[in-house]
Amino acid sequence: MNSPLRQDLPALDLDYTLDVLIQLLETPSPTGFTDDAVRLIEDELRELGVTSVRSRKGALSWEIAGQQPGHITYSGHVDTLGAMVKAIKPSGRLLLSMLGGYDWATIEGEDVKVHTHSGRIITGTVVNIKQSSHVHGPALRELKRDGKVMEVRLDEVTSSASETRVLGIEVGDFVSLDARPRLTSAGYLKSRHIDNKAAVALFLAMTKALAGMTPVRSVAFHVTTYEEVGHGAATGIPPHTDELIAVDMAAVGEGQTSSEHHCTLCVADSGGPYDHALSGRLRQVAARHGVDLKVDIYPYYASDGTAAWRAGGDFPVALIGPGVDSSHAYERTHTQALEQTGRLMLAYALEPLE
Repeated sequence: MNSPLRQDLPALDLDYTLDVLIQLLETPSPTGFTDDAVRLIEDELRELGVTSVRSRKGALSWEIAGQQPGHITYSGHVDTLGAMVKAIKPSGRLLLSMLGGYDWATIEGEDVKVHTHSGRIITGTVVNIKQSSHVHGPALRELKRDGKVMEVRLDEVTSSASETRVLGIEVGDFVSLDARPRLTSAGYLKSRHIDNKAAVALFLAMTKALAGMTPVRSVAFHVTTYEEVGHGAATGIPPHTDELIAVDMAAVGEGQTSSEHHCTLCVADSGGPYDHALSGRLRQVAARHGVDLKVDIYPYYASDGTAAWRAGGDFPVALIGPGVDSSHAYERTHTQALEQTGRLMLAYALEPLE
């Protein structure tokens, strides 16, 4: 006999979720340059009356004490794709060094910000060396996009390396990609960097929803800052963690079951299978609380859970997240996916122990 659906979860404030998510999306935080985004999270937590701890590596953690023994940790990351200045060309334009894994073609035409060491921000656009079809004709269509042919055209008067250096730009400066968040009337959120600021916004919304409540087990939230380069959760996971649930985007595409309108349970990725028993418990909780959970496998994917395990983490790991179309490009999800992911997180935290 199937268990009846439970309806006793606290409400997830979707308006708050979207508000804080858009604030995060508009705050540049390429891997290695995340302080402003972490400070935004700290400010939100102070408003909620919650104390957080920042690690020496830059990750942020906070905890809600539970009624009984046991400890769940939700992990997500606030760092995003981006770049660094690799070289200043004789033309005054910039070559880039990629941060994270994306295809160069997905950033062609994108507006960027160059964050100089002095704190000055200089805007520009990513173009290729044969960008004009009127000049290069078929050579533009045949051009293979890679780091050698992509460059940043600065929005400043410069036509030489020396003039660019006078602006304060040097090799090693961080370059952020403009997120361009847009919320449509149909409930879709379009933006770069939904991966994985959506999870962080859900962590804050869940913390708000649990105000004045005591979950069955203690619940910790761990926000990492180096996930896009593979070692975000290699350190810093609370030592008393009994279960780690990584919350990250679910990749939508041909051959996948994931959907922009649903929460997905990823049971395996490039690092192999996640914990079968923990994944099973999440499936059961989803069914009891009316979450239409998709189940999927991603062949070219890794998460903070992968990093934690590879670093020696002695706990089961599962991976859930809202479906995101066009991952690592100009992404899109739906508010339904955010709601369903938040509902599953809340349900699992509040589910009575068997």
